[in-house]
Amino acid sequence: MILTSFKTVTNSDKPNVIVILMDDMGYGDLESYGGTDWHTPNINRLAAEGMRFTRFYTAQAVCSASRASLLTGCYPNRVGIHGALSPESPIALSPDEETIAELLKKKGYRTGMVGKWHLGCKQPYLPLQQGFDEYLGLPYSNDMWPVHYDGKPYPDTTTYRGKYPPLPLIRDNTTQQYIRTLQDQAQLTTKYTERACRFIRENKKQPFFLYVAHNMPHVPIAVSGKFAGKSGKGLFADLMMEIDWSIGEIMNTLKKEGLDKNTLVVFTSDNGPWLSYGNHAGSSGGLREGKGTSWEGGIRIPCIMRWPGNIPAGTICNKLAATIDLLPTITAICKAPLPAKKIDGVDIYGLMINDTQANPRDELAVYYEVNSLQAIHKGPWKLVFPHRSRTYKQNLPGYDGFPGAQPMTNVGLSLYDMRHDPGETLDVKEQFPDVVKTLQAAADKYRAELGDDLTSQKGAARRPAAQLK
Repeated sequence: MILTSFKTVTNSDKPNVIVILMDDMGYGDLESYGGTDWHTPNINRLAAEGMRFTRFYTAQAVCSASRASLLTGCYPNRVGIHGALSPESPIALSPDEETIAELLKKKGYRTGMVGKWHLGCKQPYLPLQQGFDEYLGLPYSNDMWPVHYDGKPYPDTTTYRGKYPPLPLIRDNTTQQYIRTLQDQAQLTTKYTERACRFIRENKKQPFFLYVAHNMPHVPIAVSGKFAGKSGKGLFADLMMEIDWSIGEIMNTLKKEGLDKNTLVVFTSDNGPWLSYGNHAGSSGGLREGKGTSWEGGIRIPCIMRWPGNIPAGTICNKLAATIDLLPTITAICKAPLPAKKIDGVDIYGLMINDTQANPRDELAVYYEVNSLQAIHKGPWKLVFPHRSRTYKQNLPGYDGFPGAQPMTNVGLSLYDMRHDPGETLDVKEQFPDVVKTLQAAADKYRAELGDDLTSQKGAARRPAAQLK
């Protein structure tokens, strides 16, 4: 079925919304995206009943920056967030920025979050101060703890890893317990799933927004006893089965409570796989490089959306879209206001209903580090600018939880045709000099507004992050 109108056919003026964000899940980790070594039947069903996006991007291939962009609809450098904030980070997402949760609360939504926050680890920068009514999860990545790769206490307490504080599991604004062992980590997926399902049951009589940000499959990976060894194909495959179980539990709860037809479900990832961890990392599905790079393996992520009666079942969207587009799309669907300050996302509802004429996003800037414009997408083209980049191609990956080396390498100016070369193997800048000029001109607009450390431009429209005292 192909819809050719932008007319909304919602079952309610206030549909429920669930955003499920995986951590370091690669483009090739799901059966519906070509993964073959493990089964994900519940996620397969999500794709069969909804839409699978094939050119869906994170704003930056790193934890905190990607989460800031999803929740605010902004490039993370616009709101002053970059990298992966440590427990001692001097910055946090500014309370002056409006999140999806804050905007939906203005329309009477109940808002809940479970999982990894990573936008400020202390009050007043926790989820409850950014629009969520309740929260259960970790304030930052699950590897930011004083535990070595083998699961034992870190042997050298003088290093940055050895100096990490115990890993807190926070309920609302209070630490509920400390995650001290891999056995503790193995319970996180179950804890988050049970809390998410409880939130759905408790709020079934009012519109709600639920943000489920799993810590997995970010290392260190761990699975509960009910999935350990179940795949017969290793720990990562076991974990993928548990993640799929989690999605199944959430979807089954929606159906049991009579909410599945009036709930938009978005399933995606914060960035690509951390390939240096070898058999404890996922797959980029043949895309170039992975997490921490501006190559496709770092920024192109799986995304599945399901909303019966609106999103046609079993459809595929091959047009450009990004996590920064979720905020304006969700607020439009829920008839909530946009933020008072400028955002970068666009409403992609036309893509979701499979409108063949819709093309709301024609370009996407790709920043990394603090504020370096490393690439730009425009139409079918991607122009990569000279920069230093992490690479996973010069060393063998690690094994069983230990990482391999991920050295830096020089990247030159290069042009890629995403229609024929999504793996970014053929630089065609010499063949298409006019395309290079067009994309350079597009990049200059972003440099003027957001700056670019690679060309020593400050940018006129960046907003500061919160400064922790």
